[in-house]
Amino acid sequence: MLTHPTLDKLQTLRLTGMYQALIEQRQVPDMAALTFEERLGLLVDRELTERENRRLTTRLRQAKLRQTACIEDIDYRHPRGLDKALMARLATCQWVREHHNVLITGPTGIGKTWLGCALGQQACRDGLTALYLRLPRFLQELPIAKGDGRYGKLLAMLAKTDVLILDDWGLAPFSEENRRDLLEIVEDRHDRRATIITSQLPVEHWHDALGDPTLADAILDRLVHNAYKIALHGESMRKRPAKLTKGAVSD
Repeated sequence: MLTHPTLDKLQTLRLTGMYQALIEQRQVPDMAALTFEERLGLLVDRELTERENRRLTTRLRQAKLRQTACIEDIDYRHPRGLDKALMARLATCQWVREHHNVLITGPTGIGKTWLGCALGQQACRDGLTALYLRLPRFLQELPIAKGDGRYGKLLAMLAKTDVLILDDWGLAPFSEENRRDLLEIVEDRHDRRATIITSQLPVEHWHDALGDPTLADAILDRLVHNAYKIALHGESMRKRPAKLTKGAVSD
């Protein structure tokens, strides 16, 4: 059957979805009861699904999300001040299309990075592009990009990304160069793209953390005023008691 001329041509055309669907149709006797148009429709639907799945796989790979997370798996039982209605609204990705931001703050271990990655994954599922960056490390890499000529191309790539996730905002002190780089990034994205920021620092402390009042005003003006704010609180989710098997020994 693999040498059937139609199957060979489908492979040549890289219509892998239709190729697999045709093989399956030939193995199901009941398919003979369907009309030509119905069988063709099934082939086309399969090809479309296969292509959409491949594009999603590519978007998720390029997003480099730090954690495998999705909106449907959010734990609302853990008391941390997470608004279920707000998360349902964010799951529609309308905020991305309206070029708004999401600022997630709270203590370590409360799930900030996980939520940011879940929103990024949802954006990918919705046909949008995303990229995860751990901000302290990324800021250290920018001077290297300037030295080898990649800086302009890197900024252009960030400006085109639908959802940029900047994790661990304010974890390390900002230098003068860091502040100017951040201003370039947020200026390119302001009212054009959406940004997610996670931080242990409350938003009201970001101005002081940035250091330079003038640059801090410019950066935060482009981030805060059109943003959804998620302020988490409570005990670290990593402190949940582990269920030890009988005879297990803990350190």
